[in-house]
Amino acid sequence: MENKISLKRFIEIRRELGYTQAEFARLLGISNTTADIERGRTKISGKVVVTLFKQFKINPLWLFGESDDKKLETSNTSVIPKVVTVDSADRENMVLVNAKAAAGYPQNIQDTSWYKELPAFDLPLPEFRNATYRGFQVEGDSMLPNLRPGEWVLAKAVENIDDVSPNKMYVVVLEDAVLVKKVIRKPNSNNVTLVSLNETYPPYEIKPFQIQELWQVNSKITFGVDATTETGLLKQLQASMEELKSQFKQQQVS
Repeated sequence: MENKISLKRFIEIRRELGYTQAEFARLLGISNTTADIERGRTKISGKVVVTLFKQFKINPLWLFGESDDKKLETSNTSVIPKVVTVDSADRENMVLVNAKAAAGYPQNIQDTSWYKELPAFDLPLPEFRNATYRGFQVEGDSMLPNLRPGEWVLAKAVENIDDVSPNKMYVVVLEDAVLVKKVIRKPNSNNVTLVSLNETYPPYEIKPFQIQELWQVNSKITFGVDATTETGLLKQLQASMEELKSQFKQQQVS
């Protein structure tokens, strides 16, 4: 039987992170659910303790009631790239992570052989010197109108989460996803808020330790550029509206 403090704190961690018992079990490598642990029927194994520390920086001593410090390494959270590739001349490559590769990026973030399967190039422009850059393909419409699905962002590695600016966009590599968001650090809060430019997507909060890597968007590569101005688009929209009104009136008459 597990002691009541460790059970209470184990449940607290799961609920705080927003996982169901089944989801948390999968994350911790436990079969089925964490229900037996939470009911005190199964002990919290050493493997679970190690996973909680590696994934979420949970202090094992806190978990078992021997410390008041819940997290370890919570300050100065490092989000530097886990792997950097170089070319034959020992110059850093800019690795390109397309939407399909992004699905496996968090799980392969430290696998050097995985990176070798991705395309990489050197961009000989002064704006891309003296820093580590990576290209990511935009998926979804959460950053409209600034970024469209299918476009690419070229982003510079951020060393520390405390360096984020509220006026920049970032590629945020979490434990299970790669997102492009604004990153907001609120005063007197230990959480980080991820904000979409498309207002149909509500902002949401995460813990800093959930971020594996952080890349500040520097520029983008877009396709299908044409000469249509915003004024031109507005005129097209107005014309379409007038046409719809005309059709509606005709239907009413007939």
